[in-house]
Amino acid sequence: MSDKTPEPKAQPTWGFGPYTGEPSQDPNFEKFDPELLSLGDTRNVIDRYRYWKMEEIVSDLDGRRHPFHVAIENWQHDLNIGSIVRNANAFLAKEVHIVGNKRWNRRGAMVTDRYQHVSHHSSIEELITWAKTAGAGGKKLPIIAIDNVPGCKQLEKYQLPKECLLLFGQEGPGLSQEALDAADVVLEISQFGSTRSINASAAAAITMHTWVMQHVFG
Repeated sequence: MSDKTPEPKAQPTWGFGPYTGEPSQDPNFEKFDPELLSLGDTRNVIDRYRYWKMEEIVSDLDGRRHPFHVAIENWQHDLNIGSIVRNANAFLAKEVHIVGNKRWNRRGAMVTDRYQHVSHHSSIEELITWAKTAGAGGKKLPIIAIDNVPGCKQLEKYQLPKECLLLFGQEGPGLSQEALDAADVVLEISQFGSTRSINASAAAAITMHTWVMQHVFG
């Protein structure tokens, strides 16, 4: 047996060409998009959804979404918002809520906003009002703020509620005082280097992955 380290291989090219064979024989035939069958499907979706209509993908995701929501403050047109939406799609968040400016840069989302429910709230007060009855059975949805401010707790040592709203701030200034005051708890992600903070989209990904580790694999 050779102990030589295998050579890494590049990712295969996304997508498939035109459907070969008889698509009507496929169990997912009713979900297929005729145009994609004819021209091919090069979208950045997992193979399970290859050739599916967009609305069929959303419907299937809706039946499996996790019960956590993600909220992002958007007072300075933060470029991270698109990446956070993409992360929310990857971790199958129930919904993304953008607080503040309604317009946001979708480039970082890489088209995942088509598959992820995204809503808008004009203010933190509006988000709080929504969260009061957004849980199962009309119960309050706990607001979990992520920021490294005095008095916060460590994410790594905190059990996240199964149903919750994960709230993130702007790149740089972090969460507004109104957002911090509205939170049921404020958590920080432990860091060990010289920088004061990490990228907002990276913080969102770490937090969502922590939820998955606790509630899907825990």
